[in-house]
Amino acid sequence: MTVPPSVITASSLPPTEPREIVSGRIAFVSSSAPLALDARARLSARYGDCPFDQADIVVALGGDGFMLETIHRVLERNVPVYGMNRGSVGFLMNLYNEDDLLTRLSNAQAAELFPLRMHAVTETGSVEEALAFNEVSLLRQLRQASKIRITIDGRVRLQELSCDGVLISTPAGSTAYNLSAHGPIVPLSANLLPLTPISAFRPRRWRGALLPSSAEVLFEVLETDKRPTAAVADFTEVRNVASVAVSEDRTVSVTVLFNPDQGLSERIITEQFTV
Repeated sequence: MTVPPSVITASSLPPTEPREIVSGRIAFVSSSAPLALDARARLSARYGDCPFDQADIVVALGGDGFMLETIHRVLERNVPVYGMNRGSVGFLMNLYNEDDLLTRLSNAQAAELFPLRMHAVTETGSVEEALAFNEVSLLRQLRQASKIRITIDGRVRLQELSCDGVLISTPAGSTAYNLSAHGPIVPLSANLLPLTPISAFRPRRWRGALLPSSAEVLFEVLETDKRPTAAVADFTEVRNVASVAVSEDRTVSVTVLFNPDQGLSERIITEQFTV
């Protein structure tokens, strides 16, 4: 179905990248869930569906996991993503509404997210890199706890952490796995990265740390043959790692759009008062 162009200026997007939102220039993408697929069909019929590689804006339909996949997918194109919840939690999504989509896109608040870059070296010496907009986590692969040395900016801060794992998250990801592991929620403007242990056995009372966003973190896996450990950056997993270096990458960013008064910064603050 061809929809006549209807132009609305997205004045809330970053001023360095003025955009126009045009009906018929929106790419709708969805997860494989029936609810999401149905929403995509309905919205495409109403507003038109532009090919992904030609769209000015991407509307993601699904849950937070699918939103994360879409964020990675748009990186090379530098187009904003507006999510609508057709999944479960939907922390990164807006409420689903088929009406007045162009108006909502034009009035949306933009949040610029920066990822963590993971540089993982395996036991065999192979190197793998990946980006994470939520967190980079190290996790034990077998029944025995992992043993991990933690170095921050070239200084060993924890000689040996015996644990199920450890993670470092972005502020946007601090409400995800980090929060489930009892890590602190961090506002977007704080320029801090939570470092959080997962089921720490020794030192038992260590609850993690808040690091400046400029920190360079090195995890070294001890006794790799006896205690194999995997590293995960969002949904990229590397098995049998020997060391993992993590730092924020400010050369890469993605713009995520939220309805007014429901921006990501507000959601993160609200989450801290949720009981």
